[in-house]
Amino acid sequence: MANLPHPPADFLGLRTALSDRLLPLLVGAMAFLAALGIAGAEASASLAAHWQQDAAAALTIQVPDPQAQDAGNDATRLAAVLGALKTVPAAMNVAQLSPAAVNQLLSPWLGTDPADLGLPLPAVITAHWAGAGGVGALRAALQKLSPGTLVDTGALWTGRVAALTTSLQACAAAVLIIVALIGAAVVSVATHAGLAQRRETIVIVHELGAFDGDIASLIARRILRLTVTGALTGTALALPVLAWLARLAAPFAAPSLSTALLGLPAPLWAALPALPVLAAFIGWGTAQLTVRGWLRTLP
Repeated sequence: MANLPHPPADFLGLRTALSDRLLPLLVGAMAFLAALGIAGAEASASLAAHWQQDAAAALTIQVPDPQAQDAGNDATRLAAVLGALKTVPAAMNVAQLSPAAVNQLLSPWLGTDPADLGLPLPAVITAHWAGAGGVGALRAALQKLSPGTLVDTGALWTGRVAALTTSLQACAAAVLIIVALIGAAVVSVATHAGLAQRRETIVIVHELGAFDGDIASLIARRILRLTVTGALTGTALALPVLAWLARLAAPFAAPSLSTALLGLPAPLWAALPALPVLAAFIGWGTAQLTVRGWLRTLP
């Protein structure tokens, strides 16, 4: 009969004291939450970068009293502005909003038909700004042709999106720190429970001359296996959820994100494997500190 490999001897009874059920389950749940936190931070950064680029390039021109004569009495104010925009290479996709579209934009504040109020409504022109610099020169030129013309860019919204992104990333970082601290606490509690269950055996081994480091390493290796197993399981279970969330966010994402593997960006694929490594570090380090501190309390 062939000799079958035997599992390593469990002198301290750690397989019984440190169960392979509860601790991996808790660590897996925390790894799942950490994966969602990392994905949220990465998604907010990617989407914000995409939206900031679009918002910064958006150009809105408002021409008050559009049918009045321009400054040179050559044409209407609206025609002068449209003609000037056509000569600016950086102003692309120039289009005038129809009066119905302007009414629809103003209706939440001025009612279903703002024209009924007798207020002079400006003409609204939209464009895409492809210039490398700002729109100061364009604003000055349009003011000469049609005094009072307003030129707005998406700079204000770009700043707000950047602030929102920063706050979301800070929240995600806080979630990861909290998850790591809770993970360390869970490992510490589990280690203390195992030490209490095998106290007599550990005390005898310790009194026979076993070093604190040797005992701590035996227990830390057991904790290491349990935490890595739980973290791998939790990370794997997070993948289909992340893929589903990526599909929901695809219409708002850049094309490079929507065509990525499972819809997940490359930085996220690089970060997810770090979760089991981080869990191993937390499990090993917490177990070592807990066991060494407990051993120092022995008489």
